[in-house]
Amino acid sequence: MITRRHVVAHVVTLVVALAAPAALLGGPARAGEPEPFSADAFEAAQKAGRGILVVVSAPWCPICRAQKPILARLSAEPRFQDLVIYGIDFDSQKDLLRRFDARMQSTLIAFKGQTETGRSVGETQPEWIEGLLDKTL
Repeated sequence: MITRRHVVAHVVTLVVALAAPAALLGGPARAGEPEPFSADAFEAAQKAGRGILVVVSAPWCPICRAQKPILARLSAEPRFQDLVIYGIDFDSQKDLLRRFDARMQSTLIAFKGQTETGRSVGETQPEWIEGLLDKTL
């Protein structure tokens, strides 16, 4: 007899098997996936004058989950190809929250080089997030 537990186990095994080759090859992160925040990489991107988006999120946050596919779609557009996205975990990186004065998860902070150009908290409207990303160009 096949139970729900058997089905779930097979699905998990399949997902792990399909994801493993990409992880083992060390391929690039998927479009819109934030890189883990690195102070050195952030400062280098600022000095290079690049567009930067800092995403403060938490895995339990429904707004953060709603923002994720919007950011993936927008960052895949050619005009945002040079945009660097750094992720900060709301629960475990309190020092970075203080550095960026981020008081809530689902915070998006845009930079053009060393200048902060905009900030959004709890926004899930694609047009408004796109407007924020436009400020990085």
